Amino acid sequence: MVKFRFAPSPTGHLHAGNARLAVVNALAARAMGGSLLLRIDDTDRERSKPEYEAGIEQDLRWLGIAWDETARQSDRMDRYAAAAERLKAAGLLYPCFESEEELAAKRALRAKRHLPPVYDRAMLSLTAEQRAAAEAGGKRPYFRFKLSDGAVAWNDLVLGRREVALGTVSDPVLIRADGTPLYTFTSVVDDLELGVTHVVRGEDHVTNTAVQIDLMRALEPRRAVPAFGHLPLISDVTGEKLSKRAGSVSVRQFRRDGIEAMALVSYLARLGSRRDPEPLTLEELAGTFDIGDFSRGAPRFDPKQLLALNRRVLHGLPFEAVAERLPEGCGAEFWMAVRGNLDLLSEARLWWEVVSGEIETPALPEAAALLQTALELLPPEPWDEATWKGWTGAVAAASGARGKALYLPLRLALTGESHGPELAALLPLIGRARAAARLERAAG
Repeated sequence: MVKFRFAPSPTGHLHAGNARLAVVNALAARAMGGSLLLRIDDTDRERSKPEYEAGIEQDLRWLGIAWDETARQSDRMDRYAAAAERLKAAGLLYPCFESEEELAAKRALRAKRHLPPVYDRAMLSLTAEQRAAAEAGGKRPYFRFKLSDGAVAWNDLVLGRREVALGTVSDPVLIRADGTPLYTFTSVVDDLELGVTHVVRGEDHVTNTAVQIDLMRALEPRRAVPAFGHLPLISDVTGEKLSKRAGSVSVRQFRRDGIEAMALVSYLARLGSRRDPEPLTLEELAGTFDIGDFSRGAPRFDPKQLLALNRRVLHGLPFEAVAERLPEGCGAEFWMAVRGNLDLLSEARLWWEVVSGEIETPALPEAAALLQTALELLPPEPWDEATWKGWTGAVAAASGARGKALYLPLRLALTGESHGPELAALLPLIGRARAAARLERAAG
């Protein structure tokens, strides 16, 4: 059974980089007929907050991402303890007592000798008596995993063949001195025990992947290692790394700004791939999804491209899809009239005021004669979309005005705006009484 996983840490709001990973994993799982595990990595007790976890789940649901299973690392501490005991029994998890200052001094000494800053494994030779003495002196050990010799290689789903020489990597700390396990360890135990077959995450985990593959083989030597894929990290338009602390790129902020979920998902699903973004549902995206489409270069997150895609999404949405989010009283005729001119759904409120409320009509003394003529020729109701053409044709014939000289003053007087939806559709919604009052005010 194919199983992907998305594993956010509830230490902040879901931002664009993590949302992209959620989208890619969800699409890959759908495309392969597999399942998606949502794993909450909440072992950081100080920074993990229940409200962030709830916010992440809310954001995922808004994006339309469904998951088949949930796991919370804080509920699995006994599983990590059991796995740690197996490694200790095999002589692969060993206690260490060096302080941060002592480790920094060792790294500095190796740097002077032009050696890589790799841990020297001094604690491997620690005797039982020395450990007892250290603990009697108040020291508590943290535990490192003894890496294998040689190298770890894999065929990355995105980056191609990758190989990491384990001799260039320090034995990783898996258990802190306070007994809490670290991500490198908990992630491996979870992936093995929960049956994860594919791990797709950021490129910053490449070296970590080599360590985790070695750790997986130590814990379950007969078990197949998951397939790994590493997406290049996305940056902003200046080339700087996106951060979850940058509120402007959080999913929550995009939602507040009026970005449609379909637009954000469609953008993230294709960002950094050979396929251009287009407004598609998750099902449609999954139908053509191939993780091999992603390039090895770091893509840039461009809000202007997202906004353009949002515009395309809005222009194609039926009234039923937005009815509950429009101002009270809006009907299908209104939506069809204005949707082609919206960048954000929130802009519909402006046009609802134009057709149903009171607006500030600009004074147009230079066009007073034209507007007076238009007022006199304003036809009786009922009106439809043909009314605009017939009315403006009559005004043009009577005044001699053509083009911009005809249409701009009428638009300004009727809507208060120089650009906007087609007036053929808006005019019947504005109605004769409002149109007449606005023309009279604008004419002075």
